[in-house]
Amino acid sequence: MAIERFTGENSLAFIRSEQLFDYARRNSLWYLAFGIACCAIEGLMSASGPRFDFDRMGVFFRNSPRQTDVMIVAGTVNHKMAQTVRRLYDQMPEPKWVVAMGACACTGGPFREYPNVVLGVDQIIPVDVYIPGCPPRPESVQYGFIQLQKKIAAQTEERLAARRANS
Repeated sequence: MAIERFTGENSLAFIRSEQLFDYARRNSLWYLAFGIACCAIEGLMSASGPRFDFDRMGVFFRNSPRQTDVMIVAGTVNHKMAQTVRRLYDQMPEPKWVVAMGACACTGGPFREYPNVVLGVDQIIPVDVYIPGCPPRPESVQYGFIQLQKKIAAQTEERLAARRANS
């Protein structure tokens, strides 16, 4: 039993480089904060502060979309800004994920009756994790990132299972 932990297919001694890269990718998420409104200040900045420290989870802020894995859209997106959101998303390298943070980014929030408001950022770019709230609590932002890490791990397992089935 104990020897199988060291010599089995998923052991640390025989881990595939692909699995190692996926582990590193899952635990070092660099995000681009597209903070449009109060969600960015109240939810995201407090989650990055000393009390709710994102750094211990491996989540770091980057200014350039070309160096990020995750795009956080926080706040109300209007039609004029939709093109900019899409351009920033297109500039991100693969693999990339999107987090919609706050009621405004998820559904339009309290401004949904205005004709210039996009009713959810998922109409512009694909969203992987939704974080509700107005503004969302720092705990829910951290929980959203934990869910994103689980989603990345599940994609890795699906890819490895498909490879085993084909061989």
